[in-house]
Amino acid sequence: MKKIVALVLVMALALVACSAFAEGKLVGVAMPTKDLQRWNQDGENMKKELEAAGYTVDLQYAANDIATQVSQLENMIAGGCEALVIASIDGEALGTVLDQAKAAGIPVIAYDRLIMNSDAVSYYATFDNWNVGVKQGEFIVKALDLENAGDKTFNIEYITGDPGDNNINFFFDGAISVLKPYIDAGTLKTPSGQTEKATVATANWATDAAQARFENILSTYYADGTQLDAVLASNDSTALGVANALASSYTGAYPVLTGQDCDIASVKNMVAGTQSMSVFKDTRTLASKVVEMVDALMKGTEPPINDTTTYDNGTGVIPSFLCEPVACTPDMINELLIESGYYTEDQLK
Repeated sequence: MKKIVALVLVMALALVACSAFAEGKLVGVAMPTKDLQRWNQDGENMKKELEAAGYTVDLQYAANDIATQVSQLENMIAGGCEALVIASIDGEALGTVLDQAKAAGIPVIAYDRLIMNSDAVSYYATFDNWNVGVKQGEFIVKALDLENAGDKTFNIEYITGDPGDNNINFFFDGAISVLKPYIDAGTLKTPSGQTEKATVATANWATDAAQARFENILSTYYADGTQLDAVLASNDSTALGVANALASSYTGAYPVLTGQDCDIASVKNMVAGTQSMSVFKDTRTLASKVVEMVDALMKGTEPPINDTTTYDNGTGVIPSFLCEPVACTPDMINELLIESGYYTEDQLK
């Protein structure tokens, strides 16, 4: 019994020591925008977890404006932040300000979006983004039963995200790696001819831009009754734009439509049958891992990583921690999103 009491006391003292160590240490968290639901969740989860660990947090959103994000980071550096967690707007645009962070000895964790061509990036925390695309591609293969298509052909269109976001390379290429055999065999065709990543990109992942592009595709290539069988959408904000376009200007059967992030609007569309799936990335898990990384950096120990080969930002491979995404279909919403506490039932009504 005495040993148990002693152990409890040691653990309690350790917790107090950790809190005391973190107390007053300032961590800067830079998020790209409040326009997308997921960044609001990421930022708030991060702030909550870091504060629970005893840190003071400077959380900033940059309204998808690069100059604003640079200015915010400059202020964080000047204001005494001892670590920076950055979800960049444009992964190529932060080199100069991050040189300041490096000169000040401030470690930088790239959050979800890899920051390119800067040796100031210490670590990268994200989901397995190639696997996100693979899951989307696999879903389309299964939903259309492409393995048993025979001579039958299907029409597919594509949409991905912001060209300044390095993640689109993993999302799009991961999905295409699965779909390519069916594209090469002629089983999957694209009436619009818009298949190149640069052509199907969407600035700022904006829903209205996605909707405008797809309204044009539908009116130009599908107005004669041609059936659209599938749309590979890299995330939910672009999928929402596609769904809006379909609702306004398409009379055929709804196509298979992928997504990512399980945004509330898209989950509701999944329930309504206008979106087929979304890849669930539990941002609570990612936030917890980033807190572990920050804590380790502040204590001079090694942060947790599980990938040392995949993410080269142009200056070398960045040690990374990859969380696992999960494909969510309508039948999985209750288990994945409600029972886990990610959403309440009322939020999805």
